[in-house]
Amino acid sequence: MRVAVAADFYKPLETIANAFSRQSGIQVVISAGSSGGLYAQIANGAPYDVFLSANARYPRQLVAAGLAAGPSRFTYAQGVLVLWGAQPAPAAGPGTLRGATFAHLALANPHFAPYGQAAQEVLTRLGLLEQLHSRLVFGEDVGQALQFAISGGAQYAFVSSAQLLAAGLWQRGSHWVVPVSLYTPINQQAVLLVHARDVRAARGFLRFLRGPARPLIARLGYRLPAETGERSQSVP
Repeated sequence: MRVAVAADFYKPLETIANAFSRQSGIQVVISAGSSGGLYAQIANGAPYDVFLSANARYPRQLVAAGLAAGPSRFTYAQGVLVLWGAQPAPAAGPGTLRGATFAHLALANPHFAPYGQAAQEVLTRLGLLEQLHSRLVFGEDVGQALQFAISGGAQYAFVSSAQLLAAGLWQRGSHWVVPVSLYTPINQQAVLLVHARDVRAARGFLRFLRGPARPLIARLGYRLPAETGERSQSVP
């Protein structure tokens, strides 16, 4: 079974897919990229069975275009936006952004990546987008934005908490968990694609994602959508 997944959820999906495969015997092949890029691939006939987007927009558009099954669409996680810097000082945070003592700030391309769009919203709401415009560097997706900060191509990057946890970077450098009041909640949605080669396997995977995988999703750095009475989880 082939799953197209937004870059921020790639590492968590590897863990979830392994657990699902052990239980079901079904192998999961993962293709990662920006949500917008994967959406374009699916719209042009890419043979995926399931799409895990980093937002609700692209799954909704696929349903409207008749390329995905509407009843299958649901929010599997809520993303947590974090500003991260490889060095402990100056500490990542709104004061550092306002001080603008850094050369470059990385974010995912806001035209294709929901985390990049959220980062742009944060800068706009802080009144800093125009001031920092010349210092922004854009990754194709949120994974590349993190690589810019790791490599030194940018001093800070807007990334997901799950990426930092998966890479063992949560306790390194400095980070600021951006208040969700500064950006539209990142409701990451899953959907079954109508050209799925094995609908039964795909539906089984989505049931696993919606049920047994939820505690794992929370541990891997996401907030849980409150669809089964559970309280949203906190980031470590």
